[in-house]
Amino acid sequence: NFLVLTKNRSFKIPSFLLPPLMNNHGNYAISLGNLCRWLGVQAENLGVEIYPGFSASEILYDDKGVVKGVITGDMGVSKDGQKTERYMPGMELRGKYTFFAEGVRGSLSKKIIKQFSLDKKSCPQKYAIGIKELWEIDPKNHKEGLVLHTQGWPLSKEASGGSWMYHLENNQVSVGFVVNLDYKNPYLSPYEEFQRFKLHPSIKRFFENAKRISYGARAINEGGLQSIPELIFPGGCLIGCSAGFVNVPRIKGTHNAMKTGMLAAEAAFKELSKNPKNPSTLISEYNNSWKNSFVWKDLWKVRNVKPGLKWGIFLGNIHAGLNMWLNDLGLGFLLPYTLKHGKPDHLSLNKAKESEKIDYPKHDNKISFNRTDSVYLAGTHHEDNQPIHLVLNDKKTPIEYNLIEYDSPEQRYCPAGVYEIVEEGVNKALQINAQNCVHCKTCDIKDPSQNINWVTPEGGSGPNYPNM
Repeated sequence: NFLVLTKNRSFKIPSFLLPPLMNNHGNYAISLGNLCRWLGVQAENLGVEIYPGFSASEILYDDKGVVKGVITGDMGVSKDGQKTERYMPGMELRGKYTFFAEGVRGSLSKKIIKQFSLDKKSCPQKYAIGIKELWEIDPKNHKEGLVLHTQGWPLSKEASGGSWMYHLENNQVSVGFVVNLDYKNPYLSPYEEFQRFKLHPSIKRFFENAKRISYGARAINEGGLQSIPELIFPGGCLIGCSAGFVNVPRIKGTHNAMKTGMLAAEAAFKELSKNPKNPSTLISEYNNSWKNSFVWKDLWKVRNVKPGLKWGIFLGNIHAGLNMWLNDLGLGFLLPYTLKHGKPDHLSLNKAKESEKIDYPKHDNKISFNRTDSVYLAGTHHEDNQPIHLVLNDKKTPIEYNLIEYDSPEQRYCPAGVYEIVEEGVNKALQINAQNCVHCKTCDIKDPSQNINWVTPEGGSGPNYPNM
Protein backbone atom coordinates (compact mmCIF):
# COMPACT_ATOMS: atom_id res chain seq x y z
CA ASN A 1 0.00 0.00 0.00
CA PHE A 2 1.17 3.53 -0.80
CA LEU A 3 -0.52 6.43 1.00
CA VAL A 4 -0.25 10.20 0.64
CA LEU A 5 -0.94 11.81 4.00
CA THR A 6 -2.49 15.15 4.88
CA LYS A 7 -2.76 16.25 8.51
CA ASN A 8 -5.86 14.19 9.30
CA ARG A 9 -6.53 12.11 6.19
CA SER A 10 -4.82 9.69 3.83
CA PHE A 11 -5.24 8.94 0.15
CA LYS A 12 -4.27 5.57 -1.24
CA ILE A 13 -2.59 5.51 -4.62
CA PRO A 14 -4.16 2.59 -6.53
CA SER A 15 -1.70 -0.24 -7.09
CA PHE A 16 -2.25 -0.23 -10.86
CA LEU A 17 -0.88 3.34 -11.00
CA LEU A 18 2.33 2.40 -9.21
CA PRO A 19 5.29 1.58 -11.47
CA PRO A 20 6.31 -2.10 -11.35
CA LEU A 21 9.59 -0.91 -9.79
CA MET A 22 7.62 -0.19 -6.61
CA ASN A 23 6.15 -3.69 -6.47
CA ASN A 24 7.12 -5.67 -3.37
CA HIS A 25 5.04 -8.80 -3.96
CA GLY A 26 6.94 -12.02 -3.37
CA ASN A 27 9.77 -10.44 -1.38
CA TYR A 28 10.68 -11.28 2.19
CA ALA A 29 10.48 -8.81 5.07
CA ILE A 30 13.24 -9.79 7.50
CA SER A 31 15.75 -8.40 9.98
CA LEU A 32 18.90 -7.24 8.20
CA GLY A 33 20.81 -7.47 11.48
CA ASN A 34 19.89 -11.15 11.82
CA LEU A 35 20.77 -11.77 8.16
CA CYS A 36 24.22 -10.24 8.66
CA ARG A 37 24.85 -12.33 11.76
CA TRP A 38 23.89 -15.46 9.81
CA LEU A 39 26.11 -14.43 6.88
CA GLY A 40 29.01 -13.92 9.30
CA VAL A 41 28.79 -17.56 10.36
CA GLN A 42 28.70 -18.72 6.74
CA ALA A 43 31.76 -16.60 5.93
CA GLU A 44 33.75 -17.94 8.88
CA ASN A 45 32.87 -21.49 7.83
CA LEU A 46 34.53 -20.68 4.49
CA GLY A 47 37.69 -19.47 6.21
CA VAL A 48 37.03 -15.72 6.30
CA GLU A 49 38.53 -13.99 9.34
CA ILE A 50 36.14 -11.55 11.02
CA TYR A 51 37.29 -9.13 13.73
CA PRO A 52 34.26 -7.99 15.73
CA GLY A 53 35.03 -5.30 18.28
CA PHE A 54 37.77 -3.68 16.18
CA SER A 55 37.30 -0.51 14.15
CA ALA A 56 39.34 0.51 11.12
CA SER A 57 40.61 3.93 12.17
CA GLU A 58 43.49 4.77 9.82
CA ILE A 59 44.51 4.03 6.23
CA LEU A 60 47.87 2.47 5.44
CA TYR A 61 49.78 3.75 2.39
CA ASP A 62 53.10 2.66 0.94
CA ASP A 63 55.81 5.10 -0.12
CA LYS A 64 54.14 5.48 -3.54
CA GLY A 65 50.77 6.40 -2.10
CA VAL A 66 49.17 3.02 -2.77
CA VAL A 67 46.68 1.81 -0.15
CA LYS A 68 48.10 -1.20 1.67
CA GLY A 69 45.47 -1.81 4.35
CA VAL A 70 44.15 -0.26 7.54
CA ILE A 71 45.09 0.18 11.17
CA THR A 72 42.59 -0.69 13.87
CA GLY A 73 41.91 1.80 16.63
CA ASP A 74 43.91 1.84 19.85
CA MET A 75 42.18 0.38 22.90
CA GLY A 76 42.44 1.67 26.45
CA VAL A 77 43.09 5.37 25.76
CA SER A 78 41.55 7.76 28.28
CA LYS A 79 39.40 10.79 27.49
CA ASP A 80 42.41 13.08 27.85
CA GLY A 81 44.48 10.96 25.44
CA GLN A 82 46.57 9.13 28.04
CA LYS A 83 47.29 5.40 27.89
CA THR A 84 45.56 3.45 30.66
CA GLU A 85 46.40 0.04 32.09
CA ARG A 86 44.06 -1.42 29.44
CA TYR A 87 46.05 0.12 26.59
CA MET A 88 46.53 -1.99 23.49
CA PRO A 89 47.84 -0.43 20.26
CA GLY A 90 45.97 -0.90 17.02
CA MET A 91 46.90 -3.66 14.60
CA GLU A 92 48.01 -3.24 11.01
CA LEU A 93 45.84 -5.27 8.66
CA ARG A 94 47.59 -5.42 5.30
CA GLY A 95 46.26 -6.69 2.00
CA LYS A 96 47.00 -6.57 -1.69
CA TYR A 97 43.63 -4.91 -2.09
CA THR A 98 41.45 -3.16 0.49
CA PHE A 99 37.70 -2.86 -0.07
CA PHE A 100 36.04 -0.03 1.84
CA ALA A 101 32.56 -1.10 2.92
CA GLU A 102 31.85 1.24 5.81
CA GLY A 103 28.35 2.20 4.80
CA VAL A 104 27.10 5.75 4.41
CA ARG A 105 29.64 8.54 5.00
CA GLY A 106 32.39 6.14 6.04
CA SER A 107 35.04 7.92 8.09
CA LEU A 108 37.87 6.38 6.02
CA SER A 109 35.94 6.27 2.76
CA LYS A 110 35.49 10.03 2.75
CA LYS A 111 39.26 10.39 3.23
CA ILE A 112 39.88 8.03 0.32
CA ILE A 113 37.47 9.96 -1.89
CA LYS A 114 39.25 13.20 -1.05
CA GLN A 115 42.77 11.74 -1.31
CA PHE A 116 42.24 10.42 -4.84
CA SER A 117 39.65 13.05 -5.96
CA LEU A 118 37.24 10.23 -6.76
CA ASP A 119 34.24 12.59 -6.81
CA LYS A 120 35.62 15.20 -9.20
CA LYS A 121 33.27 14.12 -12.02
CA SER A 122 30.19 13.33 -9.93
CA CYS A 123 27.45 15.42 -8.34
CA PRO A 124 27.60 16.08 -4.59
CA GLN A 125 26.37 13.09 -2.63
CA LYS A 126 22.89 13.62 -1.19
CA TYR A 127 21.68 12.10 2.07
CA ALA A 128 18.68 11.40 4.26
CA ILE A 129 18.33 10.24 7.82
CA GLY A 130 16.25 7.13 8.44
CA ILE A 131 14.91 6.64 11.96
CA LYS A 132 13.56 3.21 12.77
CA GLU A 133 11.63 1.43 15.52
CA LEU A 134 10.74 -2.20 16.05
CA TRP A 135 7.35 -2.90 17.66
CA GLU A 136 5.44 -5.90 18.89
CA ILE A 137 1.83 -5.12 18.04
CA ASP A 138 -1.61 -6.49 18.83
CA PRO A 139 -2.22 -9.61 16.67
CA LYS A 140 -5.52 -8.15 15.42
CA ASN A 141 -3.58 -5.24 13.86
CA HIS A 142 -0.88 -7.43 12.35
CA LYS A 143 -0.82 -8.70 8.77
CA GLU A 144 2.37 -10.63 8.06
CA GLY A 145 3.93 -9.51 4.79
CA LEU A 146 2.12 -6.16 4.57
CA VAL A 147 4.29 -3.34 3.22
CA LEU A 148 3.08 0.22 3.72
CA HIS A 149 4.79 3.39 2.43
CA THR A 150 3.71 7.01 2.87
CA GLN A 151 4.62 10.46 1.63
CA GLY A 152 3.42 13.91 2.62
CA TRP A 153 2.46 14.96 6.15
CA PRO A 154 4.04 15.79 8.57
CA LEU A 155 6.76 17.23 6.32
CA SER A 156 6.30 20.70 4.89
CA LYS A 157 7.00 21.96 1.37
CA GLU A 158 10.59 22.79 2.40
CA ALA A 159 11.32 19.19 3.41
CA SER A 160 10.75 15.86 1.74
CA GLY A 161 10.86 12.23 2.76
CA GLY A 162 8.55 9.36 3.56
CA SER A 163 7.97 6.30 5.66
CA TRP A 164 7.91 2.55 5.62
CA MET A 165 6.14 -0.08 7.64
CA TYR A 166 6.96 -3.78 7.24
CA HIS A 167 4.89 -6.40 9.03
CA LEU A 168 7.37 -9.11 10.04
CA GLU A 169 6.80 -12.46 11.70
CA ASN A 170 5.79 -12.96 15.36
CA ASN A 171 3.52 -9.88 15.36
CA GLN A 172 6.52 -7.60 14.92
CA VAL A 173 6.48 -4.44 12.82
CA SER A 174 9.41 -2.41 11.55
CA VAL A 175 8.39 1.23 11.16
CA GLY A 176 10.63 4.02 10.01
CA PHE A 177 10.67 7.59 8.79
CA VAL A 178 13.06 9.14 6.27
CA VAL A 179 13.82 12.86 6.13
CA ASN A 180 15.96 14.12 3.26
CA LEU A 181 18.85 16.11 4.66
CA ASP A 182 18.46 18.95 2.18
CA TYR A 183 15.64 20.38 4.32
CA LYS A 184 15.76 24.15 4.84
CA ASN A 185 14.28 24.96 8.24
CA PRO A 186 16.94 24.74 11.00
CA TYR A 187 14.17 24.17 13.56
CA LEU A 188 13.09 20.91 11.93
CA SER A 189 13.78 17.80 14.00
CA PRO A 190 13.71 14.52 12.02
CA TYR A 191 13.18 12.66 15.29
CA GLU A 192 10.12 14.70 16.23
CA GLU A 193 8.73 14.45 12.71
CA PHE A 194 8.85 10.67 13.09
CA GLN A 195 7.14 10.76 16.49
CA ARG A 196 4.23 12.87 15.26
CA PHE A 197 3.96 10.83 12.06
CA LYS A 198 3.04 7.82 14.23
CA LEU A 199 0.11 9.82 15.64
CA HIS A 200 -1.59 10.15 12.24
CA PRO A 201 -4.98 8.35 12.30
CA SER A 202 -3.97 6.02 9.45
CA ILE A 203 -0.78 4.99 11.29
CA LYS A 204 -1.70 5.23 14.97
CA ARG A 205 -4.21 2.40 14.74
CA PHE A 206 -1.42 -0.14 14.20
CA PHE A 207 0.23 0.78 17.50
CA GLU A 208 -2.74 0.67 19.86
CA ASN A 209 -1.96 -1.78 22.72
CA ALA A 210 1.52 -2.34 21.28
CA LYS A 211 5.02 -2.37 22.76
CA ARG A 212 8.10 -0.66 21.31
CA ILE A 213 11.13 -2.95 21.64
CA SER A 214 14.00 -1.33 19.71
CA TYR A 215 15.14 1.98 18.20
CA GLY A 216 17.88 3.10 15.82
CA ALA A 217 18.90 5.63 13.18
CA ARG A 218 21.23 5.79 10.20
CA ALA A 219 22.01 8.13 7.34
CA ILE A 220 21.07 6.96 3.83
CA ASN A 221 22.75 7.75 0.50
CA GLU A 222 20.29 9.45 -1.84
CA GLY A 223 22.46 10.85 -4.64
CA GLY A 224 21.94 7.84 -6.86
CA LEU A 225 23.72 7.38 -10.16
CA GLN A 226 24.78 11.02 -10.50
CA SER A 227 26.64 11.02 -7.17
CA ILE A 228 28.57 7.76 -7.42
CA PRO A 229 32.28 8.57 -7.39
CA GLU A 230 35.04 6.73 -9.21
CA LEU A 231 35.13 3.36 -7.49
CA ILE A 232 38.74 2.26 -7.84
CA PHE A 233 42.01 3.73 -6.60
CA PRO A 234 45.55 2.39 -6.21
CA GLY A 235 45.27 -0.51 -3.81
CA GLY A 236 41.53 -0.89 -3.46
CA CYS A 237 37.98 0.17 -4.17
CA LEU A 238 34.69 1.41 -2.72
CA ILE A 239 31.75 -0.98 -2.44
CA GLY A 240 28.19 -0.74 -1.15
CA CYS A 241 27.01 2.42 0.54
CA SER A 242 30.56 3.73 0.86
CA ALA A 243 29.96 4.63 -2.78
CA GLY A 244 26.18 5.14 -2.61
CA PHE A 245 24.15 2.52 -4.51
CA VAL A 246 20.75 3.08 -2.85
CA ASN A 247 17.63 3.00 -5.02
CA VAL A 248 15.93 6.04 -3.47
CA PRO A 249 12.21 5.59 -4.34
CA ARG A 250 12.33 1.97 -3.22
CA ILE A 251 14.37 2.76 -0.08
CA LYS A 252 16.50 -0.25 -0.95
CA GLY A 253 20.25 -0.62 -1.29
CA THR A 254 21.22 -3.95 0.25
CA HIS A 255 20.86 -5.80 -3.06
CA ASN A 256 23.24 -3.37 -4.77
CA ALA A 257 25.68 -3.34 -1.85
CA MET A 258 25.95 -7.12 -1.98
CA LYS A 259 26.29 -7.22 -5.75
CA THR A 260 29.05 -4.58 -5.90
CA GLY A 261 30.96 -6.48 -3.24
CA MET A 262 30.70 -9.63 -5.34
CA LEU A 263 31.75 -7.84 -8.52
CA ALA A 264 34.75 -6.24 -6.80
CA ALA A 265 35.83 -9.61 -5.39
CA GLU A 266 35.58 -11.26 -8.80
CA ALA A 267 37.56 -8.46 -10.44
CA ALA A 268 40.26 -8.62 -7.75
CA PHE A 269 40.50 -12.39 -8.10
CA LYS A 270 41.12 -12.03 -11.84
CA GLU A 271 43.87 -9.46 -11.26
CA LEU A 272 45.55 -11.67 -8.66
CA SER A 273 45.28 -14.68 -10.96
CA LYS A 274 47.04 -12.85 -13.80
CA ASN A 275 50.07 -11.94 -11.72
CA PRO A 276 49.94 -13.26 -8.14
CA LYS A 277 53.30 -11.83 -7.09
CA ASN A 278 52.93 -8.36 -8.54
CA PRO A 279 49.29 -7.64 -9.45
CA SER A 280 48.15 -4.31 -10.83
CA THR A 281 47.34 -1.75 -8.14
CA LEU A 282 44.06 -0.95 -9.92
CA ILE A 283 41.11 -3.37 -10.05
CA SER A 284 40.18 -2.04 -13.47
CA GLU A 285 37.56 -4.63 -14.37
CA TYR A 286 35.35 -3.60 -11.43
CA ASN A 287 34.91 -0.16 -13.01
CA ASN A 288 33.35 -1.86 -16.03
CA SER A 289 31.60 -4.85 -14.48
CA TRP A 290 29.31 -2.83 -12.22
CA LYS A 291 28.19 -0.74 -15.20
CA ASN A 292 27.23 -3.95 -17.03
CA SER A 293 25.35 -5.35 -14.04
CA PHE A 294 21.81 -4.95 -12.73
CA VAL A 295 23.15 -2.30 -10.32
CA TRP A 296 23.62 0.24 -13.10
CA LYS A 297 20.24 -0.61 -14.65
CA ASP A 298 18.55 -0.38 -11.23
CA LEU A 299 19.90 3.12 -10.61
CA TRP A 300 19.52 4.34 -14.20
CA LYS A 301 15.76 3.81 -14.11
CA VAL A 302 15.30 6.02 -11.04
CA ARG A 303 18.08 8.57 -11.61
CA ASN A 304 15.69 11.51 -11.99
CA VAL A 305 13.42 10.77 -9.01
CA LYS A 306 15.43 12.41 -6.23
CA PRO A 307 16.46 15.60 -8.08
CA GLY A 308 12.86 16.02 -9.30
CA LEU A 309 11.66 16.46 -5.70
CA LYS A 310 12.85 20.06 -5.85
CA TRP A 311 9.55 20.77 -7.64
CA GLY A 312 7.50 19.64 -4.63
CA ILE A 313 5.62 16.47 -3.76
CA PHE A 314 2.87 16.85 -6.41
CA LEU A 315 4.92 17.70 -9.48
CA GLY A 316 7.87 15.66 -8.18
CA ASN A 317 5.74 12.52 -7.89
CA ILE A 318 4.19 12.98 -11.34
CA HIS A 319 7.65 13.39 -12.83
CA ALA A 320 9.00 10.39 -10.88
CA GLY A 321 6.08 8.17 -11.85
CA LEU A 322 6.41 9.10 -15.53
CA ASN A 323 10.14 8.35 -15.46
CA MET A 324 9.71 4.98 -13.77
CA TRP A 325 6.76 3.89 -15.93
CA LEU A 326 8.54 4.70 -19.19
CA ASN A 327 11.67 2.89 -18.03
CA ASP A 328 9.65 -0.16 -16.98
CA LEU A 329 7.94 -0.18 -20.37
CA GLY A 330 11.27 -0.05 -22.16
CA LEU A 331 10.61 3.50 -23.32
CA GLY A 332 13.25 5.19 -21.18
CA PHE A 333 14.85 6.59 -24.34
CA LEU A 334 11.96 9.06 -24.46
CA LEU A 335 13.40 10.71 -21.34
CA PRO A 336 17.14 10.63 -22.08
CA TYR A 337 18.06 13.52 -19.77
CA THR A 338 19.70 13.17 -16.36
CA LEU A 339 18.89 15.85 -13.79
CA LYS A 340 21.80 17.04 -11.68
CA HIS A 341 22.00 17.61 -7.96
CA GLY A 342 22.87 21.09 -6.77
CA LYS A 343 24.63 22.02 -3.58
CA PRO A 344 25.53 19.58 -0.79
CA ASP A 345 23.02 19.15 2.03
CA HIS A 346 24.92 21.18 4.64
CA LEU A 347 24.45 24.31 2.52
CA SER A 348 20.66 24.04 2.31
CA LEU A 349 19.68 25.52 5.70
CA ASN A 350 18.05 28.92 5.90
CA LYS A 351 19.16 31.26 8.67
CA ALA A 352 17.24 31.04 11.94
CA LYS A 353 15.93 34.61 11.66
CA GLU A 354 14.34 33.70 8.31
CA SER A 355 12.74 30.51 9.65
CA GLU A 356 9.64 29.62 11.62
CA LYS A 357 9.93 27.58 14.80
CA ILE A 358 8.05 24.29 14.79
CA ASP A 359 5.74 23.41 17.67
CA TYR A 360 5.94 19.65 18.08
CA PRO A 361 3.26 17.80 20.10
CA LYS A 362 4.00 16.51 23.57
CA HIS A 363 4.94 12.82 23.69
CA ASP A 364 2.22 10.52 24.98
CA ASN A 365 4.72 7.79 26.08
CA LYS A 366 2.51 5.20 24.43
CA ILE A 367 3.15 5.79 20.73
CA SER A 368 5.47 8.80 20.76
CA PHE A 369 8.49 9.04 23.06
CA ASN A 370 11.38 11.32 24.00
CA ARG A 371 14.90 10.80 22.70
CA THR A 372 16.33 9.68 26.04
CA ASP A 373 13.95 6.73 26.26
CA SER A 374 14.60 5.90 22.62
CA VAL A 375 18.39 5.89 22.97
CA TYR A 376 17.99 3.45 25.86
CA LEU A 377 16.26 1.03 23.47
CA ALA A 378 19.14 1.37 20.99
CA GLY A 379 21.38 -0.37 23.54
CA THR A 380 24.15 2.09 22.75
CA HIS A 381 27.24 2.02 24.92
CA HIS A 382 30.52 3.92 24.91
CA GLU A 383 33.13 3.63 27.64
CA ASP A 384 32.88 6.91 29.59
CA ASN A 385 36.63 7.39 29.75
CA GLN A 386 37.38 7.04 26.04
CA PRO A 387 38.19 10.01 23.77
CA ILE A 388 35.12 11.72 22.31
CA HIS A 389 34.64 10.41 18.78
CA LEU A 390 32.77 13.52 17.61
CA VAL A 391 35.65 15.86 16.91
CA LEU A 392 35.24 19.61 16.41
CA ASN A 393 37.62 21.18 13.92
CA ASP A 394 37.13 24.53 15.69
CA LYS A 395 35.68 24.66 19.22
CA LYS A 396 34.49 28.25 18.79
CA THR A 397 32.34 27.61 15.73
CA PRO A 398 29.30 26.02 17.49
CA ILE A 399 28.65 29.18 19.51
CA GLU A 400 30.11 31.92 17.34
CA TYR A 401 28.53 30.67 14.09
CA ASN A 402 26.01 27.83 14.43
CA LEU A 403 24.21 29.31 17.44
CA ILE A 404 24.09 32.84 16.08
CA GLU A 405 23.17 32.03 12.49
CA TYR A 406 21.12 28.81 12.81
CA ASP A 407 20.16 28.57 16.51
CA SER A 408 22.30 25.43 16.88
CA PRO A 409 20.53 22.96 14.55
CA GLU A 410 22.72 20.11 15.90
CA GLN A 411 20.37 20.06 18.90
CA ARG A 412 17.58 19.00 16.55
CA TYR A 413 19.02 17.04 13.63
CA CYS A 414 20.70 14.53 15.97
CA PRO A 415 18.24 11.69 16.75
CA ALA A 416 20.03 10.77 19.98
CA GLY A 417 20.31 14.04 21.91
CA VAL A 418 24.10 14.11 21.63
CA TYR A 419 24.39 17.90 21.26
CA GLU A 420 23.18 20.41 23.85
CA ILE A 421 23.71 24.12 24.35
CA VAL A 422 24.40 24.67 28.06
CA GLU A 423 25.08 27.69 30.25
CA GLU A 424 28.63 28.11 31.56
CA GLY A 425 28.38 31.10 33.83
CA VAL A 426 27.41 34.03 31.62
CA ASN A 427 28.45 32.19 28.48
CA LYS A 428 27.00 29.38 26.42
CA ALA A 429 28.82 26.23 25.32
CA LEU A 430 28.17 23.14 23.22
CA GLN A 431 28.02 19.99 25.32
CA ILE A 432 28.64 16.73 23.46
CA ASN A 433 27.02 13.66 25.05
CA ALA A 434 29.02 11.23 22.92
CA GLN A 435 27.88 8.24 24.97
CA ASN A 436 24.39 8.65 23.43
CA CYS A 437 25.62 8.45 19.83
CA VAL A 438 23.91 5.81 17.67
CA HIS A 439 26.45 6.27 14.82
CA CYS A 440 23.96 7.65 12.30
CA LYS A 441 26.54 10.14 10.86
CA THR A 442 23.92 12.91 10.44
CA CYS A 443 26.06 15.47 12.28
CA ASP A 444 29.00 14.80 9.97
CA ILE A 445 26.71 15.45 7.00
CA LYS A 446 24.30 18.23 8.04
CA ASP A 447 26.44 20.51 10.22
CA PRO A 448 26.25 23.82 8.30
CA SER A 449 29.87 24.71 9.01
CA GLN A 450 31.16 21.15 8.42
CA ASN A 451 32.87 21.48 11.78
CA ILE A 452 31.94 18.05 13.18
CA ASN A 453 34.07 15.08 12.17
CA TRP A 454 32.77 11.63 13.13
CA VAL A 455 35.70 9.29 13.83
CA THR A 456 35.64 5.71 15.03
CA PRO A 457 35.19 5.27 18.79
CA GLU A 458 36.91 2.50 20.72
CA GLY A 459 36.16 -0.84 19.07
CA GLY A 460 32.90 -2.47 20.12
CA SER A 461 31.30 0.84 21.14
CA GLY A 462 27.99 1.97 19.77
CA PRO A 463 24.42 0.76 19.38
CA ASN A 464 23.31 -2.84 19.64
CA TYR A 465 20.53 -3.74 17.23
CA PRO A 466 18.96 -7.17 17.86
CA ASN A 467 16.33 -8.06 15.26
CA MET A 468 16.67 -4.64 13.57
